[in-house]
Amino acid sequence: MSEHSPQSTSTGQHRHWFYLIPQDTESARLLYAARLTEKAYKQGDRVCLMCNPGEQIQALDRVLWQFSPDSFIPHTLMDSAVAPGSQPEKVGLVSGQPSPADWDTVIVLGASLPAEADRFARLALIASSDAATLNQARGHFRQLRELGIQPQVHDARKSRS
Repeated sequence: MSEHSPQSTSTGQHRHWFYLIPQDTESARLLYAARLTEKAYKQGDRVCLMCNPGEQIQALDRVLWQFSPDSFIPHTLMDSAVAPGSQPEKVGLVSGQPSPADWDTVIVLGASLPAEADRFARLALIASSDAATLNQARGHFRQLRELGIQPQVHDARKSRS
């Protein structure tokens, strides 16, 4: 099995990851999210980025348009709801609660987890080395464990000396 093999849960095959990056800035965290988004988008996934309203969602909007000199990621700022019967955007920046029926990959940057975190096929959380962000990530990790999810942790801080 590969490093990213699915985990089995009561609702089927799911994958959940925590990415801990060595940088302590929000801009580094948003850039990492843009790279993950680009990868999932190129694989054909519908990607939801859960953000805090206000500055975080606006900053991520700018990063997705400008992060690569060779490309950009087309996306839409939206509320959590996708109109019934419509196909959601391929990439959406959401400050509310996304629905598992609308998205393949959810990347959590905001202060809360999706209400139905255990129902998403792929869920990624990104934490920088900033103390507040790490504390938020610890809380998210505990919440996921309470849902029976054992997220795979990728700690890039360990490779840095």
